[in-house]
Amino acid sequence: MPVKAKGKKCSTTFWPLKSERDTGFFSVDIKVNCGAGWPGCNDIALFFSKTTIIKAICYCPCIIEKSIYSVFQDQIKPKITDISPMKAIIITQPGSPEVLQMEERHTPVCNAGEVLIKVAAAGINRPDVSQRKGNYPPPPGASPDIPGLEIAGTIVETGADVTHWKVGDKICALVTGGGYAEYCSAPGGQCLPVPQNLSFIEAASLPETFFTVWSNVFDRGQLRAGESLLVHGGSSGIGVAAIQMAKALVATVYITAGSDEKCRFCEELGAAKAINYKTEDFADAIKQITNGNGVDLILDMVGGDYVQNNLRSLANDGRLVMINMMMGKDVQLDLSLVMTKRLTITGSTLRSRDTAFKAAIAQNLGKTIWPLLESGKIKPVINKVFPAEKAADAHRLMESSEHIGKIVLEF
Repeated sequence: MPVKAKGKKCSTTFWPLKSERDTGFFSVDIKVNCGAGWPGCNDIALFFSKTTIIKAICYCPCIIEKSIYSVFQDQIKPKITDISPMKAIIITQPGSPEVLQMEERHTPVCNAGEVLIKVAAAGINRPDVSQRKGNYPPPPGASPDIPGLEIAGTIVETGADVTHWKVGDKICALVTGGGYAEYCSAPGGQCLPVPQNLSFIEAASLPETFFTVWSNVFDRGQLRAGESLLVHGGSSGIGVAAIQMAKALVATVYITAGSDEKCRFCEELGAAKAINYKTEDFADAIKQITNGNGVDLILDMVGGDYVQNNLRSLANDGRLVMINMMMGKDVQLDLSLVMTKRLTITGSTLRSRDTAFKAAIAQNLGKTIWPLLESGKIKPVINKVFPAEKAADAHRLMESSEHIGKIVLEF
């Protein structure tokens, strides 16, 4: 169907002739039959991102640019959002934090099943640092040079087949990359509402850590009420989430951390006992705390020589879940412990899993954990907030391991 536009002196019909993909955008040539016969009526270009007009240019004196835009604003659904090229934090090359620079990029396309989010805040995570160094390539389809796995903001566009969300909704989302930017697209199933009692900054600290903990502690690790959990890196973003989630679901939580200050914080947050790994052997400490029984589940992001001590720390039929290997991927272990104690060693990564898998986690979080956030029983732990242009400083803090809780960028 043609689109009718009334200009100052004529009625004009816009006919789309062709569209072609160009770096994520559609450029559309428009033929105009101008009733007033003004010259230059074919000099019109509309630039689309799916159903979104990015820019309209007309040199015909009978129709001004504003009137062209308003015609399409009224007649194309969903309603048009006027989006300029966005600012984003780019990994200019693999290296130290200084390689993170703010540049202009095209706003991402909102595909079927996705929502486009105007980002208010983005959480920083260890995988972002690994990607910046060139050690963690993004999966196919993810932004190759814009890091960021969790965001919070406002929906400005919805793609086809999205029924649960609408423009204007305030959400947080797990994404495969591209979060350090003013706009980011996310699968609708990987989004959750911002709890009414939380800010965008607090909400941006939730998705990556809460999805990871749920998937590995409760789904893969099968933690049940009345069981015990040991979390390495208890003061990290993963750690503070695991402490609160496990305690809320009636498990006993022990943690390791690298200072007495961090240990005190974790105990105040809900850990039954915090072990300073710099001054104590955690396997000996767990044996003493549990009267020689060990713990039912260990969540380990360290790897390396921690693995053998993890086996010593597990109870019969215990489970070890690996989610990182900060101290190395090559390990030596005593397999006799695995056999005699009937241990299970498993692990996972989340980023490369498909949308359906992540959507299932989101549903479980929405039913079980989000009410606890809204009631205040579980709370985000924010260490420091940086303006987006200071992303390099945020990465330096992350690498220092001096923080407790989450680090967030604000846009």
